[in-house]
Amino acid sequence: MRRLLLVLSLALVALIALAGYLDRAAVPSEVATGTDVAAAMSATADPGYARAEAPRAFEFPRDHGPHPEFRTEWWYLTGNLETATGRAFGYQLTFFRTALVPPDRRTSRASPWASDQLYMAHFALTDVAGDRHYAFERHSRGALGLAGAEAAPFHVWLDDWSLEGGDGPEPWPVTLSARAQDDEATDEIALQLVLEDAVLEDAGGRVLQGDQGYSRKGPEPGNASYYYSYPHLAARGTVEIAGETLAVAGGGWLDREWSTSALGTGLEGWDWFSLDLSDGRALMLFRLRREDGTRDPYDSGTWVTGPGESRRLAGDDFEIEVTDRWRSPDGAAEYPSGWRLRLPAEDLVLEVEPRVRDQELRLSVRYWEGAVEVRGTSHGTPVSGLGYVELTGYATGASIPR
Repeated sequence: MRRLLLVLSLALVALIALAGYLDRAAVPSEVATGTDVAAAMSATADPGYARAEAPRAFEFPRDHGPHPEFRTEWWYLTGNLETATGRAFGYQLTFFRTALVPPDRRTSRASPWASDQLYMAHFALTDVAGDRHYAFERHSRGALGLAGAEAAPFHVWLDDWSLEGGDGPEPWPVTLSARAQDDEATDEIALQLVLEDAVLEDAGGRVLQGDQGYSRKGPEPGNASYYYSYPHLAARGTVEIAGETLAVAGGGWLDREWSTSALGTGLEGWDWFSLDLSDGRALMLFRLRREDGTRDPYDSGTWVTGPGESRRLAGDDFEIEVTDRWRSPDGAAEYPSGWRLRLPAEDLVLEVEPRVRDQELRLSVRYWEGAVEVRGTSHGTPVSGLGYVELTGYATGASIPR
């Protein structure tokens, strides 16, 4: 379910504050008036937007590009890297798009600055050896080439942060570029990668999540998204940090998702896992956290066992046990910080630990998104792996952008 509508819907509040030139009357009222994560994600959407209400046929390369008839979507890339000497890094580059008005109310405006689409991007780098997490945020309108998305050739960008690939059904290789100035240092943080799909099949390693790409998150029509992933990416390139340029290689996981009003009512957030195992298998799980503490019937996941082979998981197919907790430096949030995952039918038990405990993004919306290590057993045989975990709804409201 990844990333649902949370960051985007709420960051729109900060975006509007930063971009006062936009027409506030055009901003959906459920976004403009509050900063509660679950409320923004479950609010009733304007009926002029398209909604995910049933499975659909995907069309590539078209679906690598934007879907402006839906209110929100994202291109979400995370992964783990290493130098030749074993120095480890985690990385995140995410682009969010949100529509200000539904298609049936869009009008032509003479100004070249005018746009009915807003973009936000998050770039983060985890320096495992340095026990440090860097996070950055940018916003822009989808006008004058400042930000946007294109299907063929594949291109998503905001200023000089970008993902850029080819024009075929599969976009690989894709070049990732991001550079930012750390507020607490004089040096820049930069990432330059070339990403390839490590699965050499006709459709590559693409996985349609949920019911053939239709991912339910609630009981009402439209409480769903269209969602596909590439869990097995190979990455190589450079990391610039503390004045050094380091050659790195590793992996990545790309999520693509779009929707209009994904969540049902009574939810406060979610926990999401993307794990690549040493035996070539991969696991995606998400748990929706209900305000009353009960288990949500729309918890879900996908167990990827090989090229073109995956099994959809219902909430009863897996168990998530929290084994540790961590509190943010200012005390504003307490997050899980260790997990034991079980898939009883697969005789799979995994211990998941953050590679750095503080990987909280304290941006216009606060959430924890970080690199993790995995150790465990599958049918009694040891397995290991790396991945990413996302935790939302633990910090109330939005923080002040840095």
